[in-house]
Amino acid sequence: MSSADHAVERFCTGQSVGIGSLPHRDAAAAAAFSISEFDIATVPTLPNRSPAEAMIDQALAGLTGTSWDADGSLVIDPSTLAMGDAPPDLDTDAFGGLTAFIHLARQVGVNGSPVKWQFVGPVTLGVALARAGVDHADAFAIATESVRRHTSAISAVIADALPSSPQLMLLDEPWLVELMANDFPIPPDVAVDLISAGMATVSPEVAVGLHCCGPVDVATMLEAGPQVISLPVSDDLVEYAGYLGRFIKSGGVIVWGALPTTGPLPTRSDRFWRDLSAVWCALVERGVDASELRLRSLVSPECGLARHQVSTARRVARLTSEIGRKVNAQAISTKLAFGA
Repeated sequence: MSSADHAVERFCTGQSVGIGSLPHRDAAAAAAFSISEFDIATVPTLPNRSPAEAMIDQALAGLTGTSWDADGSLVIDPSTLAMGDAPPDLDTDAFGGLTAFIHLARQVGVNGSPVKWQFVGPVTLGVALARAGVDHADAFAIATESVRRHTSAISAVIADALPSSPQLMLLDEPWLVELMANDFPIPPDVAVDLISAGMATVSPEVAVGLHCCGPVDVATMLEAGPQVISLPVSDDLVEYAGYLGRFIKSGGVIVWGALPTTGPLPTRSDRFWRDLSAVWCALVERGVDASELRLRSLVSPECGLARHQVSTARRVARLTSEIGRKVNAQAISTKLAFGA
């Protein structure tokens, strides 16, 4: 078993994990939330605390040709945008959540426990740059290099602070929902190659994955070669049963976005546990191994919670954990049934 495969084994059996951003304006409070409210300690991102910590802005902080205007919005000058030679500076306002997380994680003894973090993917970052007026070829080249440098730097900082903690990195690619559109700026095979390259830049000991918070072509998502995929619970996933079955059979892990983060938010987990169970039953009917499905699943909110109150985010996190405990109980029952 490779070191990365071993790391993936620490991320399964219904553990709850955070996805996306949090609403906190206090970085220390956000770090405490991310460590205490999820089974897997999750590095927070905090765009309400600072616009520089928004997904796209964070990836472009410090690049030549970028600045912030009076209201905190990122301004890109397409004619001068460039990476430069300096390595990413993580000791800036764009990484306040990461800094606070590492500080608290050291204090409370997280070292040895799994840690999850995420960063914008090269496709989504490239689309954002292209829409800002950057030449398409330059946009995706800069995006790929930015993701490569930042993810390498973040994984190294976490490994230095928490050397015994297995890491899970998810590339956040919301624009994958438009990948099959005729007017998408790059073809699917190019997007797959960019994502694969983005996941390959961290240490082999880091488990790597891909998150998309909308309806996505799962076959294309898997073609990029993630060890973990993260996506919302949906009946549409049943049509990909063959792909998902092979994925988990080969050691892959699925993060099920079980709790909604838009519209009226839930006060109970029952309905969403039933929704997840119904999708699982349909997958099993189409040949997915039921025991592997239970054993190789994590649960999360569908997407980030930055648009909500902290109290609402806490409720969603705790309901997510309720569902995770049910998954875990089923996974343990499966292990006992097979004498594991």
